[in-house]
Amino acid sequence: MLTKKSGFAVVFGVMLFLLPVCISITSVYAQEKPVDNSATTLDNLMTAYNAEVNANARYIAFSKKANEEGYDIAASLFRATAAAEQVHYERHGEVIKKLGGTPNAIIETPVVNSTTENIESAFRGEVYEKDLMYPAFLKQAEKEKIEDAIDAFEDAGAAEGVHAELYAGMLKNLTISRGLSKDFYVCPVCGNAVDAVTSAMCPICLTDTKKFKRVR
Repeated sequence: MLTKKSGFAVVFGVMLFLLPVCISITSVYAQEKPVDNSATTLDNLMTAYNAEVNANARYIAFSKKANEEGYDIAASLFRATAAAEQVHYERHGEVIKKLGGTPNAIIETPVVNSTTENIESAFRGEVYEKDLMYPAFLKQAEKEKIEDAIDAFEDAGAAEGVHAELYAGMLKNLTISRGLSKDFYVCPVCGNAVDAVTSAMCPICLTDTKKFKRVR
C-alpha cells in the first residue's frame, strides 16, 4: 500500500520496482569473501548464520539512517530485508542444531554511511550471497546429501536475489521516493520480500502469502 505524501507518489508507485535494473549484478561484490571449498556443510551453515545475523544488524542500522535522511521507503526496505535475514539465520540455526552444532555469531559494528552508499553496500552484499556464497554452500550440501541444508540454502539464495533487485530499484528511484511511505511483505519461511502480494503462494517456497509479515 502506497501512501501519497507528494505529487510524485503516483509516478513513483508505477516506476519504483518496474524499471529495468540497469546495475550489473555480475561484476561487483561488496563484502566479497573467498568461499572455502574444503568446508563441510556444518561449517557453511555456521558461516551463513554469522553472515545473516550481521546483515540483520546492518540493515536495522541502515534503516535508522534512511529515516533520518527522509527516505522512509528505503528505511522500510531495510527493515523488511532485516526481517528476511532473521528468517534465514533462524532457519540456519535450526539446521545447525539438528547436525549437533551450536549457532554462534560474531557481531560486527555496522559501518553506516549515507543512505545511497548503504543501499549500494546492501545490493552488492546480496549479489555476493546469491551468486557466490549460497551456490557454493548448496553444492556442498548436495554432495553430503543433507536435505535440510539444501532446502535452506536454496531458499535463502533465491530470496537474496529478490533482495538485490529491490535494492537496485530503490537506488535508481531514491530521489523521487523522498516523502513517500510503502509497505513490504516478508515470507516467514524463506525470507522472500515483496512490495506487493500478488499471488496466493510464495513463488520461492510456496508458503501461503496470507502468512507474510507486513513491514513498514
